[in-house]
Amino acid sequence: MRTYQKSIFLFLCVLAFIGCKPKKKQVSERLEFEVGIVADCQYCNCEAAGVRHYKKSPGRLRQAVNTFNEHALEYSIHLGDFIDRNFESYDSVTPIWNSLKSEKYHVLGNHDFSVADSLKPLIFEKMNIKNRYYSIVKNNWRFIVLDGNDLSVHGALTEDKRQQTDSLFNQLSDKNMANLMEWNDGLSNVQLAWVEDELRLATEQGQHVGFYCHFPALGEEQAHNLWNYEQLLAVIDKYDCVKFYFNGHNHAGSYVQRNGVHYLNFKGMVDTKDSTSFATVTFLKDSLLVKGYGREPSRILKIK
Repeated sequence: MRTYQKSIFLFLCVLAFIGCKPKKKQVSERLEFEVGIVADCQYCNCEAAGVRHYKKSPGRLRQAVNTFNEHALEYSIHLGDFIDRNFESYDSVTPIWNSLKSEKYHVLGNHDFSVADSLKPLIFEKMNIKNRYYSIVKNNWRFIVLDGNDLSVHGALTEDKRQQTDSLFNQLSDKNMANLMEWNDGLSNVQLAWVEDELRLATEQGQHVGFYCHFPALGEEQAHNLWNYEQLLAVIDKYDCVKFYFNGHNHAGSYVQRNGVHYLNFKGMVDTKDSTSFATVTFLKDSLLVKGYGREPSRILKIK
């Protein structure tokens, strides 16, 4: 009987020891990490137009992917205009992008919708985009990915969104704005409210915030800005957690700092006959280190 009781006692002790073992952390957060950035690959099987050499984009994208795969990246992101036109263009560049070893994300650009209307609903699956705008939470950062085509001539796919597009365009028409062009687009009030919710959540959780969008919210010139960029800036200005806004669209690139936020427009990969453009960004406690390749300049962006 005593032997039986000892066995029960030992068994219970083992169970207690197992139960008291600390659980392993499911998600590890890195204080320092690196991401890959590409803007405006903009491929099509088309002859060059001006400085845009479309047929060279697959080779340039492959070079960027090979470079990224040499780094232990947290993720890679393309900032919109993955193609220039034609749905079949996706078949040439998507396999290259999918060969990335890191997690990978897309931002929607205006040219990504330059396909037949009947094929536009298919581009999301082609680009592995589950939601047109979304956030990525990693390492005490909240990365907010905007859909600048929310209200647009080419990317508004429902009658309600088309009506909202017309309403916003007409509302801004009498302001003589340089950016009120059909190749630019706007954010719906629903998306702006979602942005504010994301910023409140980031503030509550003590997270830094970075934005990714195809279209600029601020730049050295305004011709490429979102239609209602002033609305977005008014939201961003209220939150100290925002540290950067990265975008493409203006292939020449641009950099502006406002209220401690870095507004960096990456140069377009498709431009020029003989050079490329892409970058890696290393996130440190007090700065972002942009390592530029090709025409993209390297920068040190201080954050608080």
